[in-house]
Amino acid sequence: MSNNNLVVKIAQPYASALLDLANSKKAIEQISQDMKLIEDILLQSAKLKYFLANPLKTIGAKKQVITATFGDQISENTLSFLMVLVDRKRIAMLDVIASKYLELAYEMESLTIANISTSIALNSDQENLLTDKIKAMTNAKEVKLVISVDPELIGGFTIQIGSKVIDTSIRGQLRQMASHLDVAAI
Repeated sequence: MSNNNLVVKIAQPYASALLDLANSKKAIEQISQDMKLIEDILLQSAKLKYFLANPLKTIGAKKQVITATFGDQISENTLSFLMVLVDRKRIAMLDVIASKYLELAYEMESLTIANISTSIALNSDQENLLTDKIKAMTNAKEVKLVISVDPELIGGFTIQIGSKVIDTSIRGQLRQMASHLDVAAI
């Protein structure tokens, strides 16, 4: 079993417990916003992620940093949950727990997350059309588009929904042609 799979297996019960707490407090939306904020901050700050993962830092120091960093930006329930993670020495997995929580919360709300990479920015009509097509493909009630512009695609776009990838980009077509040429040359 790879190390990443082990981390996900350990993170799953914590994410589920947080979802249960959010559900019981009728605060799924609030805690989802909190976890998205935490996930974004951890992606932007490698130093914070390293600090929280460092076993030489004391529990008290980690709690102080968490309170100083997130205290006024997240709800009391989320802050308490983070303190439990520190106490149980699972705070190093916060990014995975946040990601897993969001995945579970979106799944519970029948919300599908579609990561879209385009060569140019989409206008609102194109986004709406894409949302409708993805809803039809996935039978989801709601679709959230996470759009990024990648000029290296040359033209077209790629869609990633879970582990499924749809590549309509020119770069993808060129790669596909190159792979066929490599096979034919052998």
